Amino acid sequence: MAQAKVNKPSDVVEQNLRLTGEIMRYLLNNPRVFNSLPDNFELVVLPDDDPDIRLYNLDLLDRYGSEGKPIVFARIRSKPTHISDSISPSLFVPIPLAERVGTAVT
Repeated sequence: MAQAKVNKPSDVVEQNLRLTGEIMRYLLNNPRVFNSLPDNFELVVLPDDDPDIRLYNLDLLDRYGSEGKPIVFARIRSKPTHISDSISPSLFVPIPLAERVGTAVT
């Protein structure tokens, strides 16, 4: 089945840079989170409230891969809902089945 073409949002570079900065600020303010993250990972920013950029970033991952690096998905709101809200991401690290020892895959 053919995949639909994902159009590049006009502000994708600016938004990805800004959101990556927010994620880095979160990690610097919460250094213990680094203990849960793999070394030398590829970060994929998935804005919950911007489906165009979310789909575009997933399309980039699909087309270019992660060059063998572990992937960390960061779900984040691109805009706070209230002026006093800080933007904090939810980080997800997929676990490959091939690394599970002693488990049969069916």
